[in-house]
Amino acid sequence: MKPMTEPLTADRYGRLAIALHWLIGAALLAQIGFGWALDAIAPRGTPARAGVINLHKSVGIALAVLILVRLGWRLTHRPPRWPSGLARWQRRAAALSHRGLYACMVVMPLSGYVASNFSRFGIKFFGVAWPAWGPDSPTLYALFNRVHIVTAWLFCALIALHVLAAFKHRLVDRDTVLSRMWPGAST
Repeated sequence: MKPMTEPLTADRYGRLAIALHWLIGAALLAQIGFGWALDAIAPRGTPARAGVINLHKSVGIALAVLILVRLGWRLTHRPPRWPSGLARWQRRAAALSHRGLYACMVVMPLSGYVASNFSRFGIKFFGVAWPAWGPDSPTLYALFNRVHIVTAWLFCALIALHVLAAFKHRLVDRDTVLSRMWPGAST
């Protein structure tokens, strides 16, 4: 698609794309860490569990809205051009890994939301109960919760790959790939 505000020849992302990238990236890492720490923070069967779980769900839903904004932005704006010396296989690998990251950004919160609707506990979005649209089904809850967890692991692997590739471009190749998304950098 044709970009709405940035020229096709731009060498770096615009301020909105950079802000969304870093804000969502940091929030996703915190949310994934929070999800893994749920049992340590509030063990199953304790009175604090419901509040902690609902905070995780609420933050996840809010984060999903930001992700949709980012996805909408990305679908309507072309990314900046790649450095001229970047190998074709690296461009393909980057495109594939970015698609995987976006897929995880959609599947992870969506699967958590769907799982919650097949649970007798449902969702309380920052204290406001949302009516569940699915029946209490431990089988369906377990299925969608498993998708949620597996996606989190896959997401972490893709995030690690993404960060390692960025450092490789900066420290080994010494090209401008990282500066395309680094706040305040120039190419």
